[in-house]
Amino acid sequence: MKEIKLRTEVITLFLSGQREARYGATTVETIGLQFRKIFELIAFASLAANREEYFLIYRDFEKHWEAAKLVKNLRRVNPNFYPKPVVEVPSKEPGVVNALKNRDEGYLSETELVEAHGRCGALMHAANPFSNGIDYSFYQRRFPIWLTRMMNLLNNHQVHLPGDPGFYLIHMKEDNDDHVHWYRFQPSRP
Repeated sequence: MKEIKLRTEVITLFLSGQREARYGATTVETIGLQFRKIFELIAFASLAANREEYFLIYRDFEKHWEAAKLVKNLRRVNPNFYPKPVVEVPSKEPGVVNALKNRDEGYLSETELVEAHGRCGALMHAANPFSNGIDYSFYQRRFPIWLTRMMNLLNNHQVHLPGDPGFYLIHMKEDNDDHVHWYRFQPSRP
């Protein structure tokens, strides 16, 4: 999650115009590379959390990197592998400060992650001179949307591990500092 935060800072600097990569095409390609790596890191975070289970099924998992295949394989190991975005709202329960409410919209879905990862892959190669070329304006329009949706996915999210009735709550930032924080929740025992 820390690496995702750092790469997001790079994206923000380039999108704001505070940094550039000499000219328009290379600036877009640099931003695209950061998004592509972040999308992979989101999937790899689940892989790391589910390493033993994943290894039992896929012995060559060190070679898995393509987002669509990795996501498909992770789903087989842990159907709840994808981060679950939540919003903290005031709790009505005595002694509890915040309750968690599912974020229903406005976040980067699993399908969108795979599609955006593939789109960013097109920026990693020179355009075939006999093709239509790369539509850089498409990326300039999509980057701010992907950034917002990605932040809505990750800012507050739950991580669920297979066979574990509890979950981890991840905060990408808290009021008092800029560090990633996590909290373990598990059902109370009767």
